Amino acid sequence: MNDGELAKQPAPILVQQLQSLLSGLHDNPYPAVPNPPACNKRASVALIIRIRPTFPDEATIDSSSTTQGLSVHNSLSSFFDQSWVQRGDPEILFIKRAAREGDRWTSHVALPGGKHEEPDESDKATSIRETAEEIGLDLTTEHSIFIGNLPERVVTTSWGTLPLMVLCPFVFLLTRYDVPPLRLQPSEVNSVHWVSMRALLAPSLRTYEHADVADRLARRRGGFLRAILRSMLGQMLFAAVRLIPSETIYCNSVPDFIPPQTTLSLSTSIENVIVPLISRDKASSSMYDRPLLLWGLTHGIMADFLDLLPTSNTFKLWTWPTFSPWDLRVMVWLMTYRLHKRKVQELDSERQESPTIIEEGLDTLGVQKNRWQPHGVHMDGLGLTGSQHASNRVTSSGAIGHLLEGHYELMRRAVLVTLILRLGIGVGVIALVLRRMRRRR
Repeated sequence: MNDGELAKQPAPILVQQLQSLLSGLHDNPYPAVPNPPACNKRASVALIIRIRPTFPDEATIDSSSTTQGLSVHNSLSSFFDQSWVQRGDPEILFIKRAAREGDRWTSHVALPGGKHEEPDESDKATSIRETAEEIGLDLTTEHSIFIGNLPERVVTTSWGTLPLMVLCPFVFLLTRYDVPPLRLQPSEVNSVHWVSMRALLAPSLRTYEHADVADRLARRRGGFLRAILRSMLGQMLFAAVRLIPSETIYCNSVPDFIPPQTTLSLSTSIENVIVPLISRDKASSSMYDRPLLLWGLTHGIMADFLDLLPTSNTFKLWTWPTFSPWDLRVMVWLMTYRLHKRKVQELDSERQESPTIIEEGLDTLGVQKNRWQPHGVHMDGLGLTGSQHASNRVTSSGAIGHLLEGHYELMRRAVLVTLILRLGIGVGVIALVLRRMRRRR
């Protein structure tokens, strides 16, 4: 059963598979990833799941009981045995980060979480504290079950040269759908969105995020260099999922909660058409104007989580990063076709234990036993996965990392070959024009 078929299945089937996923995740915790040399920062995020009932009144009565004092397995069994849960729709909570100038993750869709601080006893404690601070949700109550962790990721800075932090995802299940009213922190969060897992699995909602790589590569350089890079590379296209929330809560104290008043004058109409074409400043536009796109770091976490579903083939819906110019896109496809085909075949034939996952925008990094050694193409932080393999075995939960292994090295070669071809064609055209001009004389 592929993900498109799974998304169309009746809710009970997905609920049953979710129970199996959570039980397996609890039984098979992933090891903690130590910080690379010269990097002491860690961060944690919370992947929060709830079941939206078909009949809320029925759920309110049944969900009054708690699972306090029970083991995780008994808690899961007690929760999933309820009739309203079996007929419900599993959902995951996402936040849309506040719009802030200069923030590389401004307005991104993400999971609640943040950086580890001294009072935190563990990475798990960080995810619990940050969730409470950002959205006001307490994950320590009797109506929350801690399931386990997902593979930890190493986030790096520009070109993968320096490790920035270790990112640790933790999974929680809410046993009540009617959680207390959320309190959003306006400096951190613009909005909160509950999204059905069926929507995350639907092929029809797969799309691309367009990222301006030139601005990131030449962030500290002049505008002229950025213009040259933009003309050569265009934009990067990243796999993304368009989110359709079943429930949304906005923070009403953020500056753009009420869109600015506009008039119907001709000048304003022209401005509304021209400004979006010449500016991609996401931090300055209204939060209602931008679609909810799941991509980058959070997309990698979710892809690994959904790939743990017993009948999921999330990796088959994956699209590899590429460039917007047609010649670059064709060259990338030609040079990566055999690699992609082999990677998909390996995932089809063998699904084993997950490796440590290492992330950075366009980076694919490797950590050897005693030293930090990046490899592949590294273009500042847009949040995709790479992986470290302790062996040659392919893993299910590390599927996306496995697919990207080696991809960026070939992308770098494709860029070089394309630029050389462009230069050669340009020189040839100029030579031909000059030759004809001489003949006319």
